[in-house]
Amino acid sequence: MPKLSTPFSHIRSPVKPKEELTNPFITDLSHQDNNQVLMKEAPQLKEWPTFTGEGEYDHMSFIKTIDMLQEDYAIPDELITARLHSLFEKSAKIWYYGIRQTNGKNTWSWWKQEIITKWANDSWRYKIENAFENSFFDPDKDKPLTWFLKQVERLNALYPEMSQKMVHMKILKKCGGELEHALRSRCIEPCSTEEYINALEDIVTRTKIGRTWKKLDIKSPNKPFIKKDKSKESFKPNTSNNNEQRKCHKCGGIGHLANNFLKKAKINEIVETENHNDKEEESDSEKETEESETSESDEINII
Repeated sequence: MPKLSTPFSHIRSPVKPKEELTNPFITDLSHQDNNQVLMKEAPQLKEWPTFTGEGEYDHMSFIKTIDMLQEDYAIPDELITARLHSLFEKSAKIWYYGIRQTNGKNTWSWWKQEIITKWANDSWRYKIENAFENSFFDPDKDKPLTWFLKQVERLNALYPEMSQKMVHMKILKKCGGELEHALRSRCIEPCSTEEYINALEDIVTRTKIGRTWKKLDIKSPNKPFIKKDKSKESFKPNTSNNNEQRKCHKCGGIGHLANNFLKKAKINEIVETENHNDKEEESDSEKETEESETSESDEINII
């Protein structure tokens, strides 16, 4: 059938090309709030710091850690205060329940001030000061990183406004004369805490500076000499009866040796002589009594 020529047969709608998706598997997050995204990435509750309020506690480190979490993950105050009942433990939890019942819900900044008022007391300062004064670095026992950072935490908790240079100077005095001189020679102020720790680790690893002299055992020179305390050694009596297996070559008897046999013989001789002398004395005394009796009887007969 022939096609009809109509004016509308030549009019066609233009064909639009299909748009290709550049990233079909990536969703657009532009409509979401950035704070909500950070909130999802926040660490779980078990990864948050806890505070007991007992022993050598550090309440300032507890506060600073929560402040950093709030700043990094945009955590609101409501979420932080809602987790305080799980972050406080032991004595601190009892204190938290009492303050919460009295004052009700409050912001995190209010709780920070209450923590400082309660736990930064005189007894705490006394404990931390004594712990710092009695802590001296021992290369044989202490690890440089752990020991140095512990002293930094103590001084920062006691004196928050103290400069980093003064903190380092106080810690260096706890290292001893030779070790302190070696650290001062390597690290010239201004020097960071990490540089001091690296220098201390290098000195302890490569040299013997600051170590105490220990006497070495001749039999095993690689091991240090350990002096045994004889007073603590328990006395163990000899339970084995070795006398039954001994045999005397003098008399052939069992249970003693020849030297013991001679001693027994001498003792027996002494005992026999003593008995013999006693018998002689008794016989002499008997003779004297008999003579005296006979003399008395003779005198009576004469009368």
